[in-house]
Amino acid sequence: MAFPVIKATGYILVHAPRIMMEHGTTITMEKQHNPDSNYLQNIEKKIRDFDMAVRYAPNQVYIGNLTPEELRLIPQPWYDNLADQDRQGKYGEIIPENEFYAAMKIADSFQLVELEEEFAVKIKNILAAKNIYSEKQLVLFDRSSSRDQIKDLVSSGTAEGLYENRQLVGCVRRAHESDPNLSAHVIFENLVAKASGVLALKNLLYRNDMDPAAIDYIIETSEEAIGDMNQRGGGNLAKAIGEAAECMNATGVDMRGFCAGPAHGMLAAAALVQSGIFQNVAVMAGGSSAKLGMNSRDHVAKDMPVLEDMVGGYAVLVSANDGQNPVIRTDIVGKHKISSGSSPQAVIQAIVVDPLEKNDLKITDVDVYAPELQNAEITAPAGAGDVPLANYKMIGAMAVKRGEITRDKLNDFASRHGVIGFAPTQGHIPSGVPLLGYIRDSIREGKMQRAMIIGKGSLFLGRMTDLFDGISFIIEGNSGVVESGGIDDAAEFKQEIRNMLADAIQELARSVAGR
Repeated sequence: MAFPVIKATGYILVHAPRIMMEHGTTITMEKQHNPDSNYLQNIEKKIRDFDMAVRYAPNQVYIGNLTPEELRLIPQPWYDNLADQDRQGKYGEIIPENEFYAAMKIADSFQLVELEEEFAVKIKNILAAKNIYSEKQLVLFDRSSSRDQIKDLVSSGTAEGLYENRQLVGCVRRAHESDPNLSAHVIFENLVAKASGVLALKNLLYRNDMDPAAIDYIIETSEEAIGDMNQRGGGNLAKAIGEAAECMNATGVDMRGFCAGPAHGMLAAAALVQSGIFQNVAVMAGGSSAKLGMNSRDHVAKDMPVLEDMVGGYAVLVSANDGQNPVIRTDIVGKHKISSGSSPQAVIQAIVVDPLEKNDLKITDVDVYAPELQNAEITAPAGAGDVPLANYKMIGAMAVKRGEITRDKLNDFASRHGVIGFAPTQGHIPSGVPLLGYIRDSIREGKMQRAMIIGKGSLFLGRMTDLFDGISFIIEGNSGVVESGGIDDAAEFKQEIRNMLADAIQELARSVAGR
């Protein structure tokens, strides 16, 4: 069977402290309901600068400068033991907030982003020196507004401000006078998702020396819904991002599943490639401004930096089998059925144990599992514990139950078959996909043979069902043999039959003519 491959990956993080303060849901709700709280009075003192965010070791793992194994060796708290690394990584980069405002401007198709004159000149010079933006894109910064004009828009409630060091340097205007789904707040959120998605996709293309025109299809897997009052989640961020990333031969679609969305997207991409419908499918997502600072109340209370100041983005290229890159085993897929049940044991049984058992594999036959990879240094202070470790313990417990390991080896299971959490708490972003770059390299280098990506989602958050969600798939080393299969193989077979029939008819005609 011609399994598709993971051909490339790209990751970005945006340090977004002012976006967090203006758009993080926890903070904005506190401003509305308890504006004089000690939390709000103290949070500004706990905001990290860009250098601290760059050198924070989990962020360095995310962009590929450190491995998960190296992260284990760095003493905690990691915010007190910063790494000696810079913003550029093997898989991507960490972007400062002012450059991200520029990305939002470039991603804006309807001239809704206004930048202050002095800031626009400064940021244009910064971008020109980087030599990664076209002249057509740089010209956008020649159109600017005065500080007074921007202040008037923000104070009137028709725009959301953009701030640098607490100084107003721009705004995002509403797109409609009365449509709540095109308000300045919603447009701001959607532009954050779009711009960070564009940066992730461009990082994938740039760092892997790929022609954007080679992308056939894009699957966007964030948690944002774009539309208007008549169709709140109509989409299509995928195509909007593809346009901005200059993938002019691509079409695409948005795929939503809360935190499980990326895993669903990866499997859909694998199916499209394996069937022969498309050759190169990019699965990607930008991040969420609403989720910034979710646990900041507890960080401030415990006198630690506010660590949820990062917008995340990822992009993965799924392509036809090339005989080199790791394959996605589309015949080993776990799914949480509607009837599976929502207890932790039932979920792990459905999405981990069942697909392995069906294919005569043991839990211990998988070298590494990639479930929810949230950084526990962010979640533990808020009482959520170590989410990746909890997943590994549950998988290990199932291995004990099945007699694959003894009970005394349970504590070793997490270190042998898991990685320490390092991803920002951006909902869909931590869900397995941050480890794909590391998995791809490790398999290509012979350091592992098999990995499982696990996507889990909380569907009950939408108040339409109380169901849980989960899906998984296996990644393995490439055998080096590129087999034909799918639609192409069937077409060749049909053509061969047609040729045989034509030969038989001609032979029959000659026989009749010779009588």
